[in-house]
Amino acid sequence: MEIVLQNNMILIRTDFKTLKSDWMTHFLSRHAQDMLFLPKAVLIFDNEMHREDKEAFLEDLSFEYASQNEFSEKFFLRSLRRYITQPIKIELLDQQEQEVVGVELIAHDANTVEISMYAPNSWVFSYLHSQLDIYITSVSATSLIVDVSEMKAKSRLERALNKRHLLHYEIQYRYDQFFMQRLYSDYAGFDFDDNNVHEEIDDMRNYYTVLECQIGASQDALKKSYKKLVRVYHPDMVHQDNTDLVHHYTQKFQLLQEAYTALRIVS
Repeated sequence: MEIVLQNNMILIRTDFKTLKSDWMTHFLSRHAQDMLFLPKAVLIFDNEMHREDKEAFLEDLSFEYASQNEFSEKFFLRSLRRYITQPIKIELLDQQEQEVVGVELIAHDANTVEISMYAPNSWVFSYLHSQLDIYITSVSATSLIVDVSEMKAKSRLERALNKRHLLHYEIQYRYDQFFMQRLYSDYAGFDFDDNNVHEEIDDMRNYYTVLECQIGASQDALKKSYKKLVRVYHPDMVHQDNTDLVHHYTQKFQLLQEAYTALRIVS
């Protein structure tokens, strides 16, 4: 572990074993609403309401760090306490193989989605909680109930589900067969394959992302966005001597065509 006291934050660089320790996960669970997830890192903003939890966390951090480096815990804790009102950034040092975390989504109706963890995971749970906070109506140890009656709530859910990698975790979302039909009226008559429902829904969500539209967007909105994007990403729009850029534009152009074709069938 490495701790750097910067001008505006406490920077902690550590391994994944420490991140999974009880004292660390307890602190993170208490600050789920104050967290910003970054690539291979998380930033925890100061919250005066949770100052006692932060004080206890700094004591645990000081003890752990002093034990590893054989110096005075009390002296280091005094230094940490000077930063009690500053945010804390935690960076992951090691490059472990990603661990798969399963998350199940059930649409009870057009207004309510239940998100459940197959096994407790404080990091993924904190991420989902922080992203959907204002729309959460009920919380248990491993599940969230989210009110998605407003379109902006559905959009927030879609953005949250687009993130699949968190620190060293890979999040795999699984859906029940009627997830899309219950949540979006446009899918009421669409028949998903029982064996491939998760892949089909993921593909469909990705198509909307490619077209930069919300899930369930109207046919007119899809068409308008498609026409705008194909004009931007047509391979003829770049210089032919830049082969890498031409390849990128060609791939994007092909994805746009694939996405629009697939969603037109659904609509």
